[in-house]
Amino acid sequence: MGKKLYIKNVCCWAPGMETSQDWHDWAAGNRKIASEKAAPALTFTEANFRRRLSQLSKMTVQVVHDVFEESGADRNSVKLAFVSMRGEIDRQLKINKSLIEENEILPAGFSLSVFNAPVALATIAEKLKGGYDAIYPSRGNFRLGFISAVSSVLCGAEKELVFVYGDELVPECYNGFAPEENIPLSYAFIVTSEAGNNVIMVDIDDISESPVGFLKQIVRTSLKNSL
Repeated sequence: MGKKLYIKNVCCWAPGMETSQDWHDWAAGNRKIASEKAAPALTFTEANFRRRLSQLSKMTVQVVHDVFEESGADRNSVKLAFVSMRGEIDRQLKINKSLIEENEILPAGFSLSVFNAPVALATIAEKLKGGYDAIYPSRGNFRLGFISAVSSVLCGAEKELVFVYGDELVPECYNGFAPEENIPLSYAFIVTSEAGNNVIMVDIDDISESPVGFLKQIVRTSLKNSL
């Protein structure tokens, strides 16, 4: 057995998934997440703030909002750790097209295309002051990204943090090159070193190399704990 951590206040968002039963059915292999560009409405934000956000950024803002609302975590001190396998891939595609076809990049478009844009926008939307990390998993291995993200809790430097994962639908022009898990999905939860009520224990050695696989592990464990 490896190092143990505990997670709580798990919040997820994906197209077509509306209830806890939807997520349990998905984790059991009886339901699929819709492959579409749908995104949460973010009605708790200003219209001017949300109107230009990508699917990835909207999903990320939503799950971060849900975690802080559900947990009551301190917005002034709790840090975020964001992991993504592809980042703002749709915006990056548009920038590449602009470079090829027009030989220029619009500053506004570039500022929202960088890897840390989703988590930075979440801190703005929720007025968070604890800081954040944005991590790309080494060799595309989600488990390595997760370990890096929660390392401050593992070593005892921090009591808890909010872990955030997100990836949007890969653009159609990448068909044939897109990863097998081309699933628009975001989730977030609190990671802590302390056991307690309504927490899920995870062993670092057992974490999936896939972000989708990891969420399925969490949902299945959550269902077992509630039985």
